[in-house]
Amino acid sequence: MPRTKIDIANLPSVVTAERDGEIGFLRLSRPEKRNALNDTLVLGIEAYFAGLPNDIRAVVLTGDGDHFSAGLDLSELTVRNTVESVHHSRNWHRVFDQFEFGKVPVIAVLHGAVVGGGLELASACHVRVAERSAYYALPEGVRGIYVGGGGSVRIPRLIGASRMMDMMLTGRTYGAEDGLSMGLSHYLVENGAGLEKAVELAKRCAANTPMTNYAVMHALPRIADIDRPGGYMMEALMAAISSGSEEAQARLKDFLEKRAPKALHKG
Repeated sequence: MPRTKIDIANLPSVVTAERDGEIGFLRLSRPEKRNALNDTLVLGIEAYFAGLPNDIRAVVLTGDGDHFSAGLDLSELTVRNTVESVHHSRNWHRVFDQFEFGKVPVIAVLHGAVVGGGLELASACHVRVAERSAYYALPEGVRGIYVGGGGSVRIPRLIGASRMMDMMLTGRTYGAEDGLSMGLSHYLVENGAGLEKAVELAKRCAANTPMTNYAVMHALPRIADIDRPGGYMMEALMAAISSGSEEAQARLKDFLEKRAPKALHKG
């Protein structure tokens, strides 16, 4: 089935919204600026997820051109005072939280520059597929600024505070293979193969029950942040809620009656 456009209100031209059945596609469409993130693009991301049709079960996020995103459009920093800059950063936090803790899993396809705010955006996605052209950097330190899109919160959870500190203090850049081993991506594929892999993964996510996906996206990261007794209690509640649904009971019955595939490692 060919992709079709999704009609979403207030969607600017710098983002493109499409769908193929249950899979939604959001594309950063500012290639002439290496998909640098300005207010219009970030608010476009917000509009997309706010207007996402209810029958979309997973989203694939990509970038037009040779790069996923080269980060914040630095020209915007020169027109803000301190108070305005705080509000600008908090706006990014709100938008990225909206899909990190949203309705559906988001799979990012990373290629070329995944730098600064682009890495912050990628770190808010649930699954990241990198092509071999992808490279990662946090150049804010050498530019006299600091991350403002949630990077201080999300990126250390992926690679550790010490490694992020090194990236910011020294301007160190990592390639795609390093990014895979560090945890910046989950999958590494050849150049040009990222979208196909992301769609495959999105279809797997879409096949899960909505409650299971909700538990993984909303409960799991919170459990990781709280004390052990509280985590055990939240886990028990989510396990009971998810397994008690009619759809879950039907799937369990299919497995027990050997109508469902087993989990096997294919090598």
